[in-house]
Amino acid sequence: MGGLHIMTDIRLVIFDFDGVLVDSEVISARMLVAELALHGVEIDLPYVARHFLGRSYPVVLHQIRQEFGIVLPEGFEADYRARLIEAFRHELRVMPGARETVEALRLPYALATSSSPARLMRSLEITGLSALFEGRITTATEVANGKPAPDLPLLAAAKAGIRPEHCLLIEDSLAGIRAGLAAGMQVWHFTGGSHFAEIEPPSAPDAQPHRRFADFGELAHLAPHLLTSAATRTLPYE
Repeated sequence: MGGLHIMTDIRLVIFDFDGVLVDSEVISARMLVAELALHGVEIDLPYVARHFLGRSYPVVLHQIRQEFGIVLPEGFEADYRARLIEAFRHELRVMPGARETVEALRLPYALATSSSPARLMRSLEITGLSALFEGRITTATEVANGKPAPDLPLLAAAKAGIRPEHCLLIEDSLAGIRAGLAAGMQVWHFTGGSHFAEIEPPSAPDAQPHRRFADFGELAHLAPHLLTSAATRTLPYE
């Protein structure tokens, strides 16, 4: 990938959450497009994928103010979040193969996300992933600067006691890729989320991952050294 070196001495795998472990971004994007349209802001899924993926909600609102010159009414955020969680209750799913992959890792792992702690906890409960990530979570509320700054993945690594150069970060967004590269980590771009089903995943010269993959089953072939030997034989691979 662009001449980037594929490291093998990985001691910690850091997962983004939305769009990587759970197929949530398509739900969030669809609802945000519809909600903003009610206020005269016309955007589409490719716009969301390029500008909003991986960013915290306050950053998204700031961009909307800057680019479209409007201030959304008081209560918009709370109403949007409430409707989004309700949609998650009915539609949110674990990404195919994600749970099995995490359970099959032969080395430590962590979760680093821009999602708010309240939304993350609810999403983990809905998908049944809470126990799998208990004590392994870092959110953007814990750092001064969110993605694309490296603060979030760096803190996740520091909590685990692993140097950044020994970390593999799995991300779906340009902001997340930039954060991982700035942190000096191995960065893989996951493109298997439903939000990429009808669009080309965004790319940029300054956000070139070390690898791209679209199915967690591929890890048994791409990185068998990260998984137990039994998992490399049993993980589903399309």
